[in-house]
Amino acid sequence: MTQQETTADVDEVFRVETHGIDPIPDGERHGGAKDLFWLWFGSNLTFTYVINGALAVAFGLSFWQATAVVVISGLSFFAVSAAGLSGIRTGTATLVISRAAFGVRGNWPAGVLNWVVSIGYTVVGTLALEVFFAEVGLGEGTLIRALALGTTLALTFAVAMWGHATVQFAERWMAYVLAVGFGALLVFVLPGAETAAPADAVAPGLSGWSLAFVVMLAGPFSYLPMPADYTRYLPRTTSLKSITWMGALGGFVSSVALGIAGVAAATRTDMTDAVAGAESLLPGWFQPLFLALVLGGSVTNSIITLYSSSLNLQVLGIPWSRARAIVISAAVTAAGSLAALFLTDFTTSLLSFLSLLIIVFAPWGGVFLADMLMRRCRYDSGALHAGSTGAYWYRSGYHPAGMTALLAGIAFAALTCDSELWTGPLVAPLGGADLTLLGSVVAGTTYWALAPRMPAHAPAA
Repeated sequence: MTQQETTADVDEVFRVETHGIDPIPDGERHGGAKDLFWLWFGSNLTFTYVINGALAVAFGLSFWQATAVVVISGLSFFAVSAAGLSGIRTGTATLVISRAAFGVRGNWPAGVLNWVVSIGYTVVGTLALEVFFAEVGLGEGTLIRALALGTTLALTFAVAMWGHATVQFAERWMAYVLAVGFGALLVFVLPGAETAAPADAVAPGLSGWSLAFVVMLAGPFSYLPMPADYTRYLPRTTSLKSITWMGALGGFVSSVALGIAGVAAATRTDMTDAVAGAESLLPGWFQPLFLALVLGGSVTNSIITLYSSSLNLQVLGIPWSRARAIVISAAVTAAGSLAALFLTDFTTSLLSFLSLLIIVFAPWGGVFLADMLMRRCRYDSGALHAGSTGAYWYRSGYHPAGMTALLAGIAFAALTCDSELWTGPLVAPLGGADLTLLGSVVAGTTYWALAPRMPAHAPAA
């Protein structure tokens, strides 16, 4: 490689990234585990967790019960962060690595679903910006909402377009500002929280508990197809333990803090319209800043999902550069956001979206993590990119063990799912419990039973 080519491929801030899903050479790797803390901390400073915390109370949980759900759910970021360990070994994206578990073609459904996951976060930011526009005198209506959506998408696209280094840089600096702002939100919301359960309160039952966990865990689970996208640039000498801990702590701290804010707010006011409800608890001078926080949190989250979605298009076999693919991803996000904003009730849509997301991502994550453990994060990097000529093509592009395990997990999750769009036939016999999350255990256990104990194609990368 010439000096000119080497310079062109350097991953720098405000320089368009040239790499996509191709393996990152050792000479171009940089950074450290602490970068992952800021990435996951910043991207999870999103108002969605406030909404989810409020929903836990709406499902009948008391302040302390809902807080326990928030904290326990936050621990799932250890699994999310650990899912990135394979990235440092292979230098490539998560949905390339998962070809080993599902096969090249069997990996496509998760790629498609993950491609549109940023829509929900974009809508939250749009709604906040719409209210902000109204408060500064720009008015209300369809045109203002469209303007708010366009502004939110532009802010997201402007960062994600540059690529990996700029994404990490933006997440860190936005995290500094958002952490101070959301910290102030906690100061205003927590002191008046009703921590004691009402005397006439009815126990939430299995239904309330399970729905609260599903809603709180949907966010972390939706990240499972992404972590290696952000570890693939780290030097191979980076401690795997430090990678796991730094990423997990980042996601845990922000998601738990904002989840508890949502729980506290829901004990004080009506959170049916979460942005308006939370805003009503704040002093007048802070309300415009609060709306800016909601928008900023939405943007930090949408940035990493939009960036990953551009890699997913390459995973799906579209022969475009990452920079070109991200334009298409932005267009799909815009179309989905338009539908959510103008054609549906957003709160209902968000609940349905989160519930149905878990039906696929929980089993998918169970298989992927089981495969990663069985291989000890060791893959044949060449075979991951070899297509039909590689070891991970299996049978016509599908891995029988992986696909069987995935379908078993999805079937279990669908049978026990309780959402606005679909209620599984086992929900009523289970007393209203939503056991969708256990689809990950079913899928992972099934894969463990069916897949070879010592994969034949697992040399050190």
